[in-house]
Amino acid sequence: MTTAQQGPTVFTVSELNQAARDLLEQSFGLLWVEGEISNLARPRSGHVYFSLKDGDAQVRCALFRNKARLLRVALDNGAQIRVRARVSLYAARGEFQLIVEHAEDAGAGALQRAFEQLRAQLDAEGLFAAARKRALPAAPARIGVITSATGAAIRDVLSVVSRRYPLGALRLFPVAVQGEAAAPAIVRALARAGERSDCDVLLLVRGGGALEDLWAFNEESVARAIVACPIPVVSGVGHEVDVTIADLAADMRAATPSAAAELVCPDLSAHAASLSRLAATLEQRTSGRLNAARQQLVGLEQRLARQSPIRRIEVAAQRLDEAEQRLARIARTQLDSRRRHLQLVEDRLYRATPKRRIDQAQTRLAGLSQRVERAGITQVRQADQRLRVAARALHSVSPLQTLERGYAIARDAQGAILRDAEAVAVGETVAIDLARGQLDCEVRTRRERRDLGDDDRTTK
Repeated sequence: MTTAQQGPTVFTVSELNQAARDLLEQSFGLLWVEGEISNLARPRSGHVYFSLKDGDAQVRCALFRNKARLLRVALDNGAQIRVRARVSLYAARGEFQLIVEHAEDAGAGALQRAFEQLRAQLDAEGLFAAARKRALPAAPARIGVITSATGAAIRDVLSVVSRRYPLGALRLFPVAVQGEAAAPAIVRALARAGERSDCDVLLLVRGGGALEDLWAFNEESVARAIVACPIPVVSGVGHEVDVTIADLAADMRAATPSAAAELVCPDLSAHAASLSRLAATLEQRTSGRLNAARQQLVGLEQRLARQSPIRRIEVAAQRLDEAEQRLARIARTQLDSRRRHLQLVEDRLYRATPKRRIDQAQTRLAGLSQRVERAGITQVRQADQRLRVAARALHSVSPLQTLERGYAIARDAQGAILRDAEAVAVGETVAIDLARGQLDCEVRTRRERRDLGDDDRTTK
């Protein structure tokens, strides 16, 4: 700022814009602004520029690259969003603008605030305390799964259990995982599982989705039902980045349904191989340490027999002389090396110019950007193809697919699968699992299955 002697204060344009920017930034803290996106621009720098408008006005916004990477909302022209921003002024053009720190869908903002309020309330009550949470069983005999009977989550769980822990039995508690009826259904399933007490651990899982899709798992009633359930509960809701109230209330949180199943299913093949390796390693190390101890003992006895104080002094003096000579050679070598290096640096500095190095760096950067983009597209396509192939293979061998073809599974009162009519008596109750739902039936007669053309023998 330039001040004329005995005259008014005169600002340069830069000084005026700087002062105005400082005044704006000091007068306003972080604030929320809601509006419609327009004039969206995404330059190669990674920053995002757009305008927020309503029916009467608009304001320019700048979202810098480090903040843009953290957004979970898609920015498009015409989208209605809510931003948390700092008021500022772009001094180079004298433009009033907002520096955006965070953005979210205008509709999702209320849900997010409700989530944060309920989270703080339940945390204050101690529902999320680590001291309350229970350890998971090391080898559960029966695993309860609370999820949709037709969703991808149950297929993921079945795949993990069959691969890692075929000894474990599954009990499905089918519920809706989305919509108004989902939360009451989940609460009832948790209560029913607790009353039955035939499961060692429960998995509460579903696939990913938007905040609205996962809202059933953010209901207070679900959180309290998880805490009240006498069986340890593992929550695997959504993708890795999704965190729900159910995740916080559960005894253990997993990033995905598959990860939840892996938490409760020990890898039997890995354990068996590990035990064999540990036994071999223990034997090898024990033998090696005994041999080393014997050799060390023999060596100590020999050294004690042949060494005297005078011999040790002579050897030490000789080693000192050799060390002095090595130190002198090293010092000369390092000095010569430093001189040669300095000469090389001077020659390179003389030959190189800043502009040439900048042009070369820009050329390399452009080439690397194209290679990274092509490699990313190729990897995404390959991963998508592998995922489709794996999904088709998994669907073809699914037990649920077998049930869809009209087959059924009969279980006795203890839940064991029936393969022989002699295993139940007349008058007992059996459960029939169908593709959709379950039937409880009373055995009125028993017949031995014969080949076509043979008479059936009936036991009453």
